[in-house]
Amino acid sequence: MKQAKRLVHVYTGDGKGKTTAAMGLVLRACGQGWRVLVIQFMKNRNGCGEQKIADCIPNFKLMRFGLPGLVKPGSPSDEDVREAENAFSEARDSVLSGRYDMVVLDELNVAVDYGLVPIEKVLQLVRSRPDSVELVLTGRNAHPGLIELADYASEIHELKHPYPQDTSAREGIEY
Repeated sequence: MKQAKRLVHVYTGDGKGKTTAAMGLVLRACGQGWRVLVIQFMKNRNGCGEQKIADCIPNFKLMRFGLPGLVKPGSPSDEDVREAENAFSEARDSVLSGRYDMVVLDELNVAVDYGLVPIEKVLQLVRSRPDSVELVLTGRNAHPGLIELADYASEIHELKHPYPQDTSAREGIEY
């Protein structure tokens, strides 16, 4: 039986759940024996729940790029730009390599929005993606060109969040 062409997903919007939705796809794909890679942009290398579980699943690899702290929109540091360039180089090589059935580029939309990764490079990667690779892009403010190229595009809106009530990020929920 011939494998169906794999597709492109974009998860964007101001609500919580974009990475969480992508991780649901990762878990499902791993359960079906797919080889899965997640590259996280703008996330430091400290431990997170998804990294801990990736270490337990043989067909799931997770790579994190970024510095501790937040990137300043409009004026990223040279180090922030280098980290994003390294992440995108790894992403491009991995998508085109044939080693993975699914590649998730977590927070790539934000990296584009902040000027860390040129949109032209991302659009070219999506256009040149082999039919054998399911590609998932997450993060706020997805570029309209990415939404247009995607087969699935979901916008997640915040209706309510506990942060305004001084609830900080919680282990197992936000990381």
